[in-house]
Amino acid sequence: MKSLFWIFLLSGVASGDITAPPFNPTPLRPSGVSSPPADFELPVVLTASNLLGTEVVGPAHRVRESVPTDGFMAHFTIDSDYGVIECVGTSQALSRIRELQAIKKLVELSKSDLFAEGVKRSVEQPIAAVKNIVKDPAGSIKAVPRTVGHFFQKVGQAVGSAASNIKERIDNGDDKNMGVGIGNATKSIIGFDAAKLECAKQLGVDPYTDNERLQQEIEKVSWVFFSGGLPLRIGTAVVSGGASVALTATKVVGLPQEIYALTPNELALKNQQAMDVMGVSNEVSSRFLASEALSITLRCSMIRSLQAMGSLRGSAAVIEVAANCENRRQAEFLDQAVALLARQQVAGRSTYTSLEFFGRLLCGVDSSGGIQISAPVDYISWTSEVAGFALREDLVGRKPSLLLAGGATARTRTELQGLRWTVTTP
Repeated sequence: MKSLFWIFLLSGVASGDITAPPFNPTPLRPSGVSSPPADFELPVVLTASNLLGTEVVGPAHRVRESVPTDGFMAHFTIDSDYGVIECVGTSQALSRIRELQAIKKLVELSKSDLFAEGVKRSVEQPIAAVKNIVKDPAGSIKAVPRTVGHFFQKVGQAVGSAASNIKERIDNGDDKNMGVGIGNATKSIIGFDAAKLECAKQLGVDPYTDNERLQQEIEKVSWVFFSGGLPLRIGTAVVSGGASVALTATKVVGLPQEIYALTPNELALKNQQAMDVMGVSNEVSSRFLASEALSITLRCSMIRSLQAMGSLRGSAAVIEVAANCENRRQAEFLDQAVALLARQQVAGRSTYTSLEFFGRLLCGVDSSGGIQISAPVDYISWTSEVAGFALREDLVGRKPSLLLAGGATARTRTELQGLRWTVTTP
């Protein structure tokens, strides 16, 4: 299997941001593969318990203990109540585990008496909301949550049409499935998007995750409580039978408050303004904001990291590389690479004057021309790919340093030091 890290060096990226495991793993030799050449190592096999600690087992999941690597990234397999999940990188594995916990909470909540009451009330609540928009459009606009902002004007006409159609059906006595008939535009106008963001916030998960099952559960629970006029409190839910189930929100480090407080359009406006300051061209910023590989959270995270490092030359180039990412895993790797450099700069451990790319690996450059290559990987083995990168001619004389988020074999460290590389961990 070709490493995602190496693929990124050539044309794409990988994912991860972890702490080096405090043990010396053994080389992995897959069945049918002959002994490696004396000059190189085979990737190692790690253990889930060392990488994830107590997160290995939970109420709805168990991570398989054997975790093979590809020379850079750890490959996890999670058995859960909702299917088998494959993850690349410790960061992604931890995110999926948190999301599994959130799904379990939402599934339990959907079995509660309070949820049943919301379902019952939601049959009539959406109709009343639409009637208010039709009868008093000006008053309804004033009642719209502040977060919709300028977005309201762009969908106002569509909402008006949807409301008129539903009003006609109500007048004709046809009020079946009114909650579904309102449509996404009306849901947004009457605050449904804000309700979904609040649900994700209480769960402590990324509201723009690509986990489809989690998105479905958030959508279902948020709509029932919102349309039923009931407050959503993911703290203690009263389940059928009168039992009480504690639903403690999971805290996710790194998600800024604005992800939950602002609409996608408002976040896009902030990102556009930040890119204008960085000197990003309109063409690149448009592709960055429209890229399917970049979630809203990833866009905000990258820009926040770049802003944290100050006005560095090369910031615009990072945005362009991000805009060219082909999939979510590539974008996540780049995001982690930028964040790794930003933490070094903010903590005062490094002082960068510019950002550069070698291949597509991001590095910070100091005033003397020395470079620090950001490597948000799990565990590096001394493979032919690593050796080939370490011996690049364009790195000669640049005092290269590898900013390593994870671990490395003793052989890798020895070889890099012999080539006058410095290996640094956060």
